Amino acid sequence: MSSSLRKTMSYNSKSTFDELRWVIHIRKTLEEEFEEEDGELSVTIFNVPKLLMASDPDSYVPQQVAIGPYHYWRPELYEMQSYKLAATKRFLKSLQTLKLDNLVDQLTKLEQRVRACYHKYLDLNGETMVWMMIVDASFLLELLQIYAIQEGATKRVVSSSMSHLVDYAGRKSAHNAMLRDIVMLENQIPLCVLRKMQNFKFSSKEAADEMLIFMFIGLFKQISPFKMIVDFPNIKVSESAHLLDFFYDMIVPKLETEHDVTIDVEIEQEEEQDNKGDDENSKGESSYVKQSFNELWKILSKLNKGPMKLLKKALVSRPMKLVVKFPWKIITNLPGGKLLKQPIESLFFSKEKGDDEKQENENSNTLVNKPPLIEEITIPCVRELLNSGVNFFPTTNGSISSISFDSKTRTFYLPIISLDVNTKVFLRNLVAYESSVGSGPLVITRYTELMNGIIDSEEDAKILREKGIILNHLKSDQEVANMWNGMSKSLRLSRVLFMDNAIEDVNKFYNSRMKVKMLKFMKSYVFGSWQFLTFLAAIFMLLLMALQAFCSVYTCHRFFDKALQQSD
Repeated sequence: MSSSLRKTMSYNSKSTFDELRWVIHIRKTLEEEFEEEDGELSVTIFNVPKLLMASDPDSYVPQQVAIGPYHYWRPELYEMQSYKLAATKRFLKSLQTLKLDNLVDQLTKLEQRVRACYHKYLDLNGETMVWMMIVDASFLLELLQIYAIQEGATKRVVSSSMSHLVDYAGRKSAHNAMLRDIVMLENQIPLCVLRKMQNFKFSSKEAADEMLIFMFIGLFKQISPFKMIVDFPNIKVSESAHLLDFFYDMIVPKLETEHDVTIDVEIEQEEEQDNKGDDENSKGESSYVKQSFNELWKILSKLNKGPMKLLKKALVSRPMKLVVKFPWKIITNLPGGKLLKQPIESLFFSKEKGDDEKQENENSNTLVNKPPLIEEITIPCVRELLNSGVNFFPTTNGSISSISFDSKTRTFYLPIISLDVNTKVFLRNLVAYESSVGSGPLVITRYTELMNGIIDSEEDAKILREKGIILNHLKSDQEVANMWNGMSKSLRLSRVLFMDNAIEDVNKFYNSRMKVKMLKFMKSYVFGSWQFLTFLAAIFMLLLMALQAFCSVYTCHRFFDKALQQSD
């Protein structure tokens, strides 16, 4: 009985899939794809990767309105169907000459092209797909009309049925929810559908595309966190795949040089990068002591008063010169010398500048072909950088490509970013789309990693807000820190040349500070090295034993008594 029940359940689960309709669809696709005039079709609307979806589902799943087939049949989103149908009726009324049947026929020709844009297989018949596109495109176009820019001024056309959902100041939760939903990766429809629908209302394709540009730029100004862009890039609607793709092209600069080739790698593989050649950097040991005293002399040469003057005389005395001339290799071979070698070298020595430039020239050709190391994406937080002398200054044009570090003025330039309730969803979906397309450097992902690296706490967010880099429309600075720290999930690591150079320059300046060197020395070799502490304890014990042996022979208490009498 139970086995027959399992067979029935298995059959019922399979019966939900219409094999005949699937075969008809595949046959039709293979026959009609060769008739496409627009060349090869590519997938542009993806499912959000599982790793990103698991980190924050609410940022990728629409909460109020479904655009496109991925979330169309969810019951909680079907409540917006009445608004969609009302918008469709108004759109059809605006078409004076074209009838509904003609509109359906025109969009039916795009069915295979639309299906090819989706990464997920769409188990829908052609008629359902066409009607879905008509309804969703009509609703989306009416919503975009709110942000249309015409002749230099904002032209807002708000229908009566949507007036209670729309709020120009962005105060209404329903309005913000719709803005977040229409920029989600899984909530996109191909731009060719919007263009076709818009062509029915205008006399030419150029006029229809121009109006779409006005709509998109108006919405971009409303939802994009990058507010200070002066000159918008010249993007053609015909070159964009969908609304989110258009926004991505508005934010991400076009990187055209060969050095901007993206080399991606899984994060799991990044941890397995080895550090070859560590043992090869032990040459030239005989000059280490000389270098150390040269560095020390540079610091002390500026101090000529009090005890420092006496210390400088001691450093140039004859006994010290003998120590300098004493072979460093012999010193390091003495008991405990090897333990002292690495701390002293890390504190006082660094590679020659000429050697660094030579090594950079040798590796310049192979740098692009290697994924970034963890050390290359690690950067101190804002508070640490500020304490080390780094200044923060906002850029004027607001572009991500303006990120840089000026070592002369010690200034770290960052674009101004405005944070509100929509920013997290917008940035997360840009990251998801960027990682799915994989057609270039992961610029948005790298930017979020940079901001996540320099903002660790509420204090870091407060400093950037006071510097004018962050415009905070959230409740507190702590929410800003939580937002950036929560965006640490990424699928791949990628090189972005201008951002990597800025991070490298900041790290070089930070690590060159003597205060930072001393702090790292204390952490690595004093507080974090039991071998070094054990060596110091052993030396201390040997000194105590020598003192005890000396006192047992020469009765040291007499010397202490005399010293006490003289002090009295």
